[in-house]
Amino acid sequence: MTYQGQTRQSVLVTGGGGFLGKAIVKLLVARGDRVYSFSRQRYPELDDWGVMQIQGDISDAAAVEAACRGKDVVYHTAAKAGVWGPYSDYYRINTEGARNVITGCKSGGVSRLIHTSSPSVVFDGGDMEGINESAPYPSRYHAPYPETKSLAEQMVRQTGCNKQENLRTIVLRPHLIWGPGDNHLTPRILQRAQRLRRVGDGKNRVDVIYIDNAAKAHLLAETALIQHPDLSGNVYFISQGDPIPLWEMVDNILKAGGLPPVRRAISPAAAFKIGGILEWIYTLFSLKSEPPMTRFVARELATSHWFDISAARRDLGYTPEISTAEGLKRLTDYLNGYQQFSEAT
Repeated sequence: MTYQGQTRQSVLVTGGGGFLGKAIVKLLVARGDRVYSFSRQRYPELDDWGVMQIQGDISDAAAVEAACRGKDVVYHTAAKAGVWGPYSDYYRINTEGARNVITGCKSGGVSRLIHTSSPSVVFDGGDMEGINESAPYPSRYHAPYPETKSLAEQMVRQTGCNKQENLRTIVLRPHLIWGPGDNHLTPRILQRAQRLRRVGDGKNRVDVIYIDNAAKAHLLAETALIQHPDLSGNVYFISQGDPIPLWEMVDNILKAGGLPPVRRAISPAAAFKIGGILEWIYTLFSLKSEPPMTRFVARELATSHWFDISAARRDLGYTPEISTAEGLKRLTDYLNGYQQFSEAT
């Protein structure tokens, strides 16, 4: 069977039941691939799509190796996100998990690996305005997530750059993925609506990316690897290509959920100090929940971080097809439908 001039493929998506993973799976199914998902849980929706689900832990090398065996391409989206928790937990899933995927691809005859990373791997605590992929990794990280994702990214890049390896790789760095079905960014904003405080003057701009655009970029990266193997080992920022004031985006998401905008503010210095105190308290008392503020989050909320995506446009043919305005309309419709369903039940 062929589609768009290509032979039907056997594809594995790690974290296929997650927000991004599921969006990628949906596109692969529509493309006509034989799709496998590797996740800790089973997802009925994937069953409905005819996806073959493999349950396992990304830190289990043997399970990952078995899942990768015989696949043409692997999309590695599985990760531990967040800003708080033991470093060992993040390292086990993000870094060791990526190592297991690389090893599994090599031993299983996989020819292409598309790895989902994050712009936070180059975040040094200051403004990042229009930077490109030449930005260096910082000498010090302020949270376990970006540090462990950085280690994973570097392994994938090194593998892809090794011409003696038969595994081609591309790394993508989507920033602040959002849209219908978001189980991380949007719920956090809506749940904390009453407690939110704008950090700084609200003028700091950031990149975001709508879920459909993020998923499409992953498929474009795989196609680019087929057509241009010399791209192997490259990393690309992907976004809407239209930076927006961070707090304007927060207010837009609140509006989509039928909530008022953020009205109160706090200085960056105060937010950073509060974050440090809360981190100390939560560590001292071994509290499992996430502090309402951390030093890493304080810096993220007060700084600009937007990126030059010209390399992705040039090499991958990436274009953000769904605008932010259209995405917000879709998010509003989704949240309204979800609320109506909840009220009805």
